[in-house]
Amino acid sequence: MIAMAQTTWAVGQPLVRTEMPTPTPRAHEVRVAVRAIGVNPVDWKMRNRGPLRMAARLIGPPPPVVPGVDFAGIVEAVGERVIDIKIGDAVVGSTNFSRGQRGSYADTVVVGADQLCLLPPGFDLEQAAALPVAGVTAWMCVVEIGRIAKGKRVAVLGASGAVGQFCVQIAHNLRDAFVAGVCSTKNLELVRERGAEVVIDYTAGNALEALAAHGPFDLVVDCVGGYSAPACRSLLGRGGRHVMVAGEGPADFVQILVPPFKSRTVLGVATRERLMVLVEAIDAGRLVVPITKRMPLAQAEEALALSEGKRMTGKIVLLP
Repeated sequence: MIAMAQTTWAVGQPLVRTEMPTPTPRAHEVRVAVRAIGVNPVDWKMRNRGPLRMAARLIGPPPPVVPGVDFAGIVEAVGERVIDIKIGDAVVGSTNFSRGQRGSYADTVVVGADQLCLLPPGFDLEQAAALPVAGVTAWMCVVEIGRIAKGKRVAVLGASGAVGQFCVQIAHNLRDAFVAGVCSTKNLELVRERGAEVVIDYTAGNALEALAAHGPFDLVVDCVGGYSAPACRSLLGRGGRHVMVAGEGPADFVQILVPPFKSRTVLGVATRERLMVLVEAIDAGRLVVPITKRMPLAQAEEALALSEGKRMTGKIVLLP
């Protein structure tokens, strides 16, 4: 198999084209020929800093280090105890370093069968690959943590990014909630198209003050970071929740440990059940997958630099 990998965990080491042995799936595993790979901030964060990097070094597989989580492709081998997935099936899924799995920046991955979701006939593999981390993170924010239902009110900070766009759509299209989104001037129409009834331009003034006129909210999702947790919580009504998608610093973790316990951090963990709900919604035309750029896998470093720049209005997809 071919992967984009770095030979050690040294910070700043470049990803290079690396030939590795093609793994044989164990009893409950599936080998997938990768056709598309979604790029996420977690991919570069695990290379550069933070608790995810530390965890991956301690319990993940040894170098070479292959980054990446999201992928979609075609099943090419199954373990002897896999009964619900067969060779030739189109699937979407995510890797998990805590299971000793290498990342998805490769032409082949091996994961547990429970980490995969079957795709309907004709489902676009590039759209599927852009789904797991961003889509599942948004689903967890809106549905599992926010418990949003018809008539509830949701505010999304960073509504034009990949997670933000999914949050807007899930809240509006799938949960029938009122949505207010915050983004820059150039993305106002995009966020409206995704379903936000109110769109606030953060370059035009204090976005949280502008949001307050449309509250109180049952859920405030911060997909950007940099907004203070107390200020976000001031927008909440009784029983409301504040979720920090980008939360990773010490100050963010302090906020979830002290009263009033209304703040949470979240990183989506893609399971078959969560992916299935989202795949069905996309197949029914109720969700749009925001892909803004497609690049060859060989340009993985460039893709990660673009992601780290935090100016993308959707997902980057790598093509092996």
